[in-house]
Amino acid sequence: MKNFDVLIIGSGPGGYVAALRCAQLGFKTAIVEKYNNLGGTCLNVGCIPSKALLDSSEHFHNAKHSFEKHGIEFSGLKANINQMIQRKEEVVSQTSNGIKFLMDKNKIEVFHGTASFINNEEVEVLNGEQKEILKGNKIIIATGSKPNFFKGMEPDKKRIITSTEALKLSEIPKKMLVIGGGVIGLELGSVYARLGTEISVVEFADSICPSLDKTISKELTKVLKKEGFQFYFEHQVQSVTNKGKKVELIALNKKQEKVTLEADYCLVAVGRKPYTENLKLENTQVKLNQKGQIEVNENLQTAVPNIFAVGDVVRGAMLAHKAEEEGVFVAEFIAGQKPHLNYNLIPGVVYTWPEAASVGATEEEIIQSGTPYKVGSFPIKALGRARASMDISGLIKIIANKETDEVLGVHMIAPRAADLIMEAVVAMEYKASSEDIARICHPHPTYSEAVKEAALDCYDNKALHI
Repeated sequence: MKNFDVLIIGSGPGGYVAALRCAQLGFKTAIVEKYNNLGGTCLNVGCIPSKALLDSSEHFHNAKHSFEKHGIEFSGLKANINQMIQRKEEVVSQTSNGIKFLMDKNKIEVFHGTASFINNEEVEVLNGEQKEILKGNKIIIATGSKPNFFKGMEPDKKRIITSTEALKLSEIPKKMLVIGGGVIGLELGSVYARLGTEISVVEFADSICPSLDKTISKELTKVLKKEGFQFYFEHQVQSVTNKGKKVELIALNKKQEKVTLEADYCLVAVGRKPYTENLKLENTQVKLNQKGQIEVNENLQTAVPNIFAVGDVVRGAMLAHKAEEEGVFVAEFIAGQKPHLNYNLIPGVVYTWPEAASVGATEEEIIQSGTPYKVGSFPIKALGRARASMDISGLIKIIANKETDEVLGVHMIAPRAADLIMEAVVAMEYKASSEDIARICHPHPTYSEAVKEAALDCYDNKALHI
């Protein structure tokens, strides 16, 4: 039996970052990973590969629709999906190898195999016929999540696929159905829409990305419709059937009328669910809630004080950066420090183009809270930088307390919104007012000027350039 100060199960963003911070703090650390490659869902079949394909498809889309306007002329344009997939695999491999390098550099011992609890301190790792017993003074569960689905839409991984299969198709479909108007469905739908696929999104709710501020959700819907997306809102999927070279989807609309749709593939993207299979938590006192999440306290401790859990397997948004922050939090808590983690200021991003991003409360949430508020906004098309790059869709929206002017939420759809949102996160972390942001000098010409202008509009209704 090998003994460790900290034993971590799962090498996704929550697990491997927790391991790195534990090692930095002087703990003898080990990490257990079920698969051969480190990095978990995010690096292997999630964040990184999807962004690689999004970038490749965006280059193709621009070449097809924008290059001529820029004075770039050529002929014979075509999309090579196999080369795109190969480049994506190279990016994934490089990133995963980078994590392996960091494990070696920080003297973190890596075990490959399926981990299951023997008791509150001991874990069995099975890799084929090889078995090893590991003991951890502290144990961190970071096993992440897996694609979710409901009755009637069970993936067969051939024509009815999850995000994992969508990242490695060998052809560009003529038509694709996407069940779910959330982040995963919209991002992967964007990849194939840019390459020429007809995308139809079937969504049970009345809008895409229900967690987004309604203003941003509506604007993003407009953008995606221009790209050719079709939306079937308030449709309840009854069944999806593999018909050989086609799939057939049957749904009921809000009038309870049957709607039948056909396509080459159906992507099931109705969220993800916590992954705790094979952990044998019954051998511990760790508890699960009704959603299958591991119950933790404010310090991310389970019902067993020496066992912690982070990332998608606990409550909160299923975001890689949220998992990373929780991994660091637990490492520092174990070390006796007093770490800080503000869940209200964890930004969310949708990597369409333009990107959508948000932090803090939505207008709908503020209305429900009864807090007096004011709103400022600014259209991206009014920016000189946006006109220069031909990225004129979107807006920035800032919500502040009407009495104190403290910023309560920032929501945007804009080019590079994933980067722009961090200005809002920093400002809100220090409880900035809309006037504070408005009085900060922003470089010209940049997309970030829209944040300043929205703040001016929020502060005293006097944006300069509109």
